[in-house]
Amino acid sequence: MKKPSRQIRDEIARLQDQLRQAEIREAERIGRIALKAGIGEFEVDEGALLSAFAEIAERFRKGGGSRPANAPATVPTGASSGVAEKG
Repeated sequence: MKKPSRQIRDEIARLQDQLRQAEIREAERIGRIALKAGIGEFEVDEGALLSAFAEIAERFRKGGGSRPANAPATVPTGASSGVAEKG
């Protein structure tokens, strides 16, 4: 039996609400992690930060979620990492 269009629209609205709630939870989680890492202490260009997050995401997608053996143990800060300190 086919669903009436009103029922489908209601389901879509419910799923969109669930998606928004999931995105909020994820954003809050990532935000808390970024603050713990010290990102909030710097004036960061949004494009540079997005690029850095994209690199991190790609590393995790490739299964390299853990730090490579030759990588530094801490996150670099300052001009060399594309992050400018607040003045």
